[in-house]
Amino acid sequence: MSRFQSLRKFVPFLTSFTRQASAPSKSWKAMRLNHVAIAVPNLEKASAFYRDVIGAKVSAPEPQPEHGVYTVFVQLDNTKLELLSPLGDKSPIAGFLEKNKAGGIHHICLDVSDIKAAIKDLGAKNVRTLGAEPKTGAHGYPVIFLHPKDASGVLTELEEPDEAWKKAHQKK
Repeated sequence: MSRFQSLRKFVPFLTSFTRQASAPSKSWKAMRLNHVAIAVPNLEKASAFYRDVIGAKVSAPEPQPEHGVYTVFVQLDNTKLELLSPLGDKSPIAGFLEKNKAGGIHHICLDVSDIKAAIKDLGAKNVRTLGAEPKTGAHGYPVIFLHPKDASGVLTELEEPDEAWKKAHQKK
């Protein structure tokens, strides 16, 4: 499946997802696209492309041992790209890159107003999460992933920009 076909499949999902999330009966809502994550076989080369060719601000690589990845963030005016590279052979990104040698879009991330309410509400609608509880994500906020089979084939990360969580779960 080409990247264009992947995006065509994703757009109706995002539209329906945001429409559902804004329903008045919800105790949470999807607020905005936080980032699009791209798995890359060569983090330095990908970083140089976005920095030197595209002209974007690119962060230094950061290890995320809890998730088995190195991350680099590419800051754009309206969102971010997250470049993902494996941190060890058991990384989920290593498996992704075995199937997709050139890399590619791995997941999208949506900011949500209340991640625990989202997990409860989505569970009641038979939308599976990958894990029972949120983990601390690359920005220090709570995150959880939705199973792609329940989200139109798109691995979707939910993130709640919660400063209290970030402070309580900060690495010492």
